[in-house]
Amino acid sequence: MITSVSEDGQTFTLTRGAWSNTYPVADLAKWLAFYRDQKALFPKAGASYDASIAALEALARQLAPAG
Repeated sequence: MITSVSEDGQTFTLTRGAWSNTYPVADLAKWLAFYRDQKALFPKAGASYDASIAALEALARQLAPAG
């Protein structure tokens, strides 16, 4: 899973293989919660959500204000 932020800092893109989608940075917490919920709701999916969660957590740390 790869994340990238637009030049203007307003959107981020998640990419996994041939799939990608772009979301507003303001919705980052919402998407992180969504993937965490999916992992909890569908334990049979195993580790399939782990890469998305890790990528979004890393992006959240990257975008967090220094201090």
